[in-house]
Amino acid sequence: MNATSIPLHRSSARIGLSLFGLFVLLVLWSLGIHVLGKSMPLAGALSPGDTFHSLYDLLARNELTRHTLTSLKRVMVSLLAALALGVPIGVAVGSSRALDSGTSGAFQFLRMISPLSWMPIAVMIFGIGDSPIYFLLTITAVWPIILNTSAGVRQLNPRWLLLARSLSATRGEILWRIVVPGILGHVLTGVRVAIGMIWILLIPCEMLGVSSGLGYFILDTRDRLAYSELMAAIVLIGALGFLLDALAQRLHRHWVPAGTD
Repeated sequence: MNATSIPLHRSSARIGLSLFGLFVLLVLWSLGIHVLGKSMPLAGALSPGDTFHSLYDLLARNELTRHTLTSLKRVMVSLLAALALGVPIGVAVGSSRALDSGTSGAFQFLRMISPLSWMPIAVMIFGIGDSPIYFLLTITAVWPIILNTSAGVRQLNPRWLLLARSLSATRGEILWRIVVPGILGHVLTGVRVAIGMIWILLIPCEMLGVSSGLGYFILDTRDRLAYSELMAAIVLIGALGFLLDALAQRLHRHWVPAGTD
């Protein structure tokens, strides 16, 4: 086996193990529904067969398209807002020991408050609609971005900064040629964590009186007792979350060479 075939072999092995894990999950799902079906007749609607049939039907009729696009839009807008806030704050905190000491207590206090706790206040301030959802998702995503960005700034090699200053580099040149490339890996790590947190919180947030989104669709299927469609939406949410995380991983690998993170 030559050197070039080793990475391909390892990649194929990882894919095979991943598919095997999904197969085991599918088997456990089927067994669980079989056991529940003996005491709960409605559990049969949650079986893999009915679920995937409903998912295919919903996708074929484009019934889930609008809800999916709305949810993805909320995720992207909130993530961009969190980046716009989190990266500058993280750079400032990481660059100043005094600022780091002065904000660490407050940041840790706020970070530990569940974003769902802010729901009533968000609705009171922003009303019903997309605005409270954007607020809740943004404050969820901003903390991992701030913390990872500040950690990246603190780990910058001070010799790079000294060299740049000795060459009379401006602050803008230092920022864009040294700081940003140096912290990019940490920022993307924060983005990956933030995407996972946003995606988990998105569904309960979309139950705040909006008329679209995957969270709204789950409430609608519950009210209609369409349990196979409800389970289909859950499967779709898991698949989309998996794809978002895979995209974040790919971006990290593309922009950050191995060993530089």
